Amino acid sequence: MPPVLRHLECYLKPLKNPSQRDRWARLRFSIIGPLLAAPPEAGKLYSALELVAAKTWRHPSTGLDVTFGLSSLQRWYYAARKAADPVATLKNRLRGDINRFPSLSQIVIDTLTQQYREHPGWTVQLHFDNLCATFKDSQITLVSYPTVRRYLKAQGMFRQARMQRASAGALAARDRLERLEVRSFEVDHVNALWHLDFHHGSRKVLNRSGVWATPMIMCVIDDRSRLVCHLQWYLDETAQSLIHALCQAFMKRGLPRALMSDNGSAMMAEETTNGLAALGIVHQNTLPYSPYQNAKQESFWGRIEGRLMAMLEGDAGLTLDALNLATQAWVEQEYHRTLHSEINATPMAHYLAGPNVARPCPGSDVLANSFCIEVARRQRRSDGTVSLAGNRFEIPSRYRHLEQVNLRYARWDLSRVDLVDGTTGATLCQVLPLDKSANASGQRRALSPAAVDLSPVAPKALPALMTQLLADYAATGVPPAYLAMPESSALSDTSPKRT
Repeated sequence: MPPVLRHLECYLKPLKNPSQRDRWARLRFSIIGPLLAAPPEAGKLYSALELVAAKTWRHPSTGLDVTFGLSSLQRWYYAARKAADPVATLKNRLRGDINRFPSLSQIVIDTLTQQYREHPGWTVQLHFDNLCATFKDSQITLVSYPTVRRYLKAQGMFRQARMQRASAGALAARDRLERLEVRSFEVDHVNALWHLDFHHGSRKVLNRSGVWATPMIMCVIDDRSRLVCHLQWYLDETAQSLIHALCQAFMKRGLPRALMSDNGSAMMAEETTNGLAALGIVHQNTLPYSPYQNAKQESFWGRIEGRLMAMLEGDAGLTLDALNLATQAWVEQEYHRTLHSEINATPMAHYLAGPNVARPCPGSDVLANSFCIEVARRQRRSDGTVSLAGNRFEIPSRYRHLEQVNLRYARWDLSRVDLVDGTTGATLCQVLPLDKSANASGQRRALSPAAVDLSPVAPKALPALMTQLLADYAATGVPPAYLAMPESSALSDTSPKRT
């Protein structure tokens, strides 16, 4: 193959998202490349270019049919024939005034900058219209709309989304984003990092009471593969719902190494943080008002609304159970099997390809005990009970000697309260709520005997300390510091007698 043809074949290979200059250069080279590979004889170049000019080509940007004149073809031919890199030579020339705006005076620049600082959410058109209104009656020459647009773009003055809340935290987050660069990231291992978040649905559902309510979906996504570890719709955004969904994700996919979430109350609940620490999972939190740090999760919500919720618009009586069933079907049958542009594979295939650093998931009892809080309570000596969340619980009699007891439970489920060893954390037994009615009619159980016989007996002699005190006092030789009362018989002898 001739060298020029090999050069042509190389540059005509499909490129991924080529720039506009590259697309034009490739088109021009494809037009004149055959002439470079087989140059016409002397005096026949013009005829060869006429044949090329009569052909129709496809515009690289619009896709419409386009033709080129003889002068353009001739210019391309001679430029490419003399160049070491013919394709680069055929690229469109860059503007010489890039990032230079001689038509913009300093007063116009200052006005435009102040406008942007005061109104960062304005469109380019609105900025331009206000410039025109500002300098309408002045001697300042008005610039064109494309110039204003190029200037704003060159200075990084992009349109900013309107802030929903102008709180101190939101303003601080905005300033932080302007100071620091944001870069996309992806971990190297499957199950090394999970993303977790809640999302409010765009439509209401009927609950079991027949009342319309806004559902919230809790979703867990693997960072590397974009696989959905678990997702489920709930009617609240509580720690109970979060842990319910998270435990299902653990049982499906195993334990991840780390988990990223925002700073919501459910994510920062003591049950959540204790459970993740007990299971050896690093809990990473995004900065306040910084959803871009959890961008993979935010991007997934667009798929939920654009695909799933859009297909359910015809269901007038949508229930929570029906919504959850449809969601599981969509995730497993479509999302996990559809090519993801970021990873160039389906989430399921990318997940199975690994490498996987997940750990085995423990049993359900271990999971339930992990996502709990532990509190200390003082045991009442009178009846062996403790108070917990306004309720009284009975401590078994074998632990009646404990002045303080440690209890482990979840605040939303008082049906399971465990007595635990404060030193080792081991579960000793389950404690039950106080049942006064049962205690009133029930037989009293005998207390378990102690290791030593503690039944009361009559004292045999004075205690050792009292015996010692008496001996020491007698040794001083001091008479007793008290006066004895007269005997009763003596009193009876001095009493008046009847005659």
